[in-house]
Amino acid sequence: MRSLKGKTLFITGASRGIGKAIALRAAADGANIVIAAKTTEPHPSLPGTIHSAAEEIRAAGGQALALQVDIRDETQLDKAAADAAAHFGGIDILVNNASAINLTGTLDTPAKRFDLMMGVNMRGTFLTSQACLPYLKQAENPHILMLSPPISLEPRWFGPHLAYTMSKFGMSMCVLGLAEEWKERGIAVNALWPKTVIATAALAMLGGAVKTEFCRTPEIVAEAAWALLTRPSRQTSGRFLLDEEVLREEGQSDFERYAVSPGQPLLPDLFL
Repeated sequence: MRSLKGKTLFITGASRGIGKAIALRAAADGANIVIAAKTTEPHPSLPGTIHSAAEEIRAAGGQALALQVDIRDETQLDKAAADAAAHFGGIDILVNNASAINLTGTLDTPAKRFDLMMGVNMRGTFLTSQACLPYLKQAENPHILMLSPPISLEPRWFGPHLAYTMSKFGMSMCVLGLAEEWKERGIAVNALWPKTVIATAALAMLGGAVKTEFCRTPEIVAEAAWALLTRPSRQTSGRFLLDEEVLREEGQSDFERYAVSPGQPLLPDLFL
């Protein structure tokens, strides 16, 4: 029977949203969750901290280790990975979920915001993978999962928000490179992306441009992540998958239960 019981997952940005949903799904199996995120005090507009997420994970049946980490800082990352491995006896799975978003054109993207997206999305993904790989090499069924889109060179994805697109495709390029680099060691590296917009607190950062009733809940991504992370690592690597696609491979065909407002039309996510 497939399960994440006893597995240790290092999840960036797991204090809220999709990252927390993945953590809670794994916790239901009895997994160990390392919450690697920055928020230790409640944010005025984004609910959730590493400590509140840890409480939810324990209540769901898992073990939790809350670590305040800025994934742009390699020193913090190296220490966090070492502390996680020491606390739980290793790291089996890395989920690169943390992401910064700013859907602005070139003239409306300040250098500080550009650096944030590149630092969190691209650099953070690379450095977190680098920090966890020494421990993943020792795992029985090691996986790295990126929450990033299929790579596309269609101009329509670059014109409206060049900086954000480059940063997200940078995460996806890490999938291509790491999957090839580590295939002989049996470390699976895959990308997962939602087919529809997901209703998270981060939508508020878009100024209400997207109505939640036209979205799905984070649980569909969490279920798809669980399905991928419980597969044999040597059999599934280097793929760019959509949440619904993964669940169809698992035999699911009814996705209405993931809709925020069943019966409403769904908005496709970016890059699709």
